[in-house]
Amino acid sequence: MNILVVNSGSSSIKYQLFRMPSETPVCSGLVERIGLPKAIITHKIGTGEDEKMIRRTLDLPDHEAGLLAVNELLTSTEIGVIRDPQEIEVVGHRVVHGGEAFAATTFITPEVKAEIKKLFPLAPLHNPSNYLGIEVAERIFTKARQIAVFDTSFHQTLPEKAFRYAIPNAFYTEEGIRVYGFHGISHKYVAEQAALYLNKPEAKLITIHLGNGCSMAAVVNGQSIDTSMGFGPLAGLVMGTRSGDIDPSIIFHLINQLGYTPEQVSALLNKQSGMLGLTGHSDMRDISQAIAEGSQEAALAYDMYAYRIKKYIGAYAAALNGLDAIVFTAGVGENDATVRADVCRDMDFLGIQLDEEKNSTRAKGLREINTTNSPVKVLLIPTNEELEIAQQCMALLQEKSLL
Repeated sequence: MNILVVNSGSSSIKYQLFRMPSETPVCSGLVERIGLPKAIITHKIGTGEDEKMIRRTLDLPDHEAGLLAVNELLTSTEIGVIRDPQEIEVVGHRVVHGGEAFAATTFITPEVKAEIKKLFPLAPLHNPSNYLGIEVAERIFTKARQIAVFDTSFHQTLPEKAFRYAIPNAFYTEEGIRVYGFHGISHKYVAEQAALYLNKPEAKLITIHLGNGCSMAAVVNGQSIDTSMGFGPLAGLVMGTRSGDIDPSIIFHLINQLGYTPEQVSALLNKQSGMLGLTGHSDMRDISQAIAEGSQEAALAYDMYAYRIKKYIGAYAAALNGLDAIVFTAGVGENDATVRADVCRDMDFLGIQLDEEKNSTRAKGLREINTTNSPVKVLLIPTNEELEIAQQCMALLQEKSLL
């Protein structure tokens, strides 16, 4: 079954084509700078020695032009992997916010689209782009079943004591203000991989997704019981450009004493803070280089970044009443040995013992980086959100007896 996975951003489209049940993509790619001069498409076919990379620069005024360009690559007589867009049987869409309406993967209907539109205010940077990707895919891949996989769905298992805020009840019952959590597709994927590796379906896990956006989840029996992001993706860990947890009094001070508008506060906390605000860089590789060059600001930022993660590990170990493994994933989690070492340092009380040599050795795939006698496993698991989306699409089809 040909399943095209589409992740539509504000000016980009990520995609992978799977011929399920194979877990290796037939092709994958990224369309960048949509709506700007000289948009870029990077398209990869095959893997290993047979891998081919095509890079094109062209004008793409909108997402429809972007996805049409992808379709041209998919069906090209020279490099195509299908002959006709009608060979795509399913398009799986990543949708960031599903609110309380969507606790599971779902077929996209007019009613589902209307509900996704209602959620625009909760994810103004993401849901409109996700919705646009759906509309464009419906026009191009007319015979495909369109399926939505929601980033928030995995966290719909949070107990009420974890997802409610201590504000008047009406804000929840009438306005839906609660913890929703994000990166759920990634947390679900690596939690499942960890449980399989440990051969323990009921495993107590802390999954740590560290990219430009960062979040953590406490997982037991394959279910999320707490997560660090909240109503929106600003809360929790220190991130590339986001502040993470901050005293709300600071917001009042910025507005009432320093004259900031709400829009300026939002821009400050979402786009100008985090590692960027502390160091002038949002990319951890640049910050690591600054540390090597003697920057005290960069060294402090790394300490703050790791310290916040350590605090959440302690909190989630308490929430889980035990711990089988912590899991590092995503760009920083998978590639930054220094962050992993800083997080695991002085965590013996919780049974976390890192093997420095294993941690600093680069290798592909799932691996342990803990000492042989560590009571808690420290796992490095590359995330694969696109594969998780494809698998959830297959599971839905099977559930509805459509395979």
